[in-house]
Amino acid sequence: MAATTVTLSFLSLHTATTSTPTTRLSLLKSTTKLHPFSFSLSPKSPFLSLLSSHPKIITTITKANSSDIDTSFFDNVNPEEEVVFDPPTPPEDYIPPPSFDEGPLETEEEIAAAYEELYGPAYSGVSVLGKDIYVMDSKVKKTSGWSSRSKKEKIKDGFDERVVQVRRVTKVVKGGKQLHFRAVVIVGDKQGQVGVGVGKAKEVIAAVQKSAIDARRNIITVPMTKYLTFPHRSEGDFGAAKVMLRPASPGTGVIAGGAVRIVLEMAGVENALGKQLRSKNALNNARATVVAVQKMRQFSDVARDRGIPMEELWK
Repeated sequence: MAATTVTLSFLSLHTATTSTPTTRLSLLKSTTKLHPFSFSLSPKSPFLSLLSSHPKIITTITKANSSDIDTSFFDNVNPEEEVVFDPPTPPEDYIPPPSFDEGPLETEEEIAAAYEELYGPAYSGVSVLGKDIYVMDSKVKKTSGWSSRSKKEKIKDGFDERVVQVRRVTKVVKGGKQLHFRAVVIVGDKQGQVGVGVGKAKEVIAAVQKSAIDARRNIITVPMTKYLTFPHRSEGDFGAAKVMLRPASPGTGVIAGGAVRIVLEMAGVENALGKQLRSKNALNNARATVVAVQKMRQFSDVARDRGIPMEELWK
């Protein structure tokens, strides 16, 4: 265990023997000499804590160096010699990353032209009212899309829309009556896909848009033969409405009325018979037509489920 060297310095104070009161300044002025001496103590000696707590003794404690430390490494080191970094060699399968080419520096005109191509012309601050840069010109509003009410574009996905019914509905609340419009829209591509949707809004246009989106979420596929008619008879119920569908020979056309006719025409059916048997509600009859269509199956599907060829279906 290394020993601890303690250096103590005692202050020799000489005060005057006169009757004048002794102050700290007079004590410092009368200090004549410091008498240092050194001795060794073990680290666990209780005398170290006593010396550090004494107010009139300045202690300096240093730890003695051990003779076992090997300093031969520093004998061959030249502090003025420049150290050259030698990186390790990469492995054999190392593939260096591709170099990044920033390309030529762009000018301000090229940057402005690229920005205008992406986001449109920037606002120059010139207004029809003079130097007021806080008021936008009407031309800038039109070109940059700052119009207060933007017109929604019609969805172009190959589906046609037919409005079956628009009714005004009322909701009675505590503060009075709230008037809304309910629209029933049927969408179809006339190639075997059709959908029925309903939407409500405070305006007719918004209600039609909502119902068109709802109809696109409920698209079904109508099974048809090569004569563009149904493969077999079917009936569908929805609420108080009931619809009967029958296939027809080529050249017959669609013989049906109301919402049933619109659903069949939007699906692309050209020869069919349809009849509303109960309620005349347009929405319920349109949904009953969809239910009846979903019950239909192609001949190939029935033959595959039975595990027989199609020729044996009529035997």
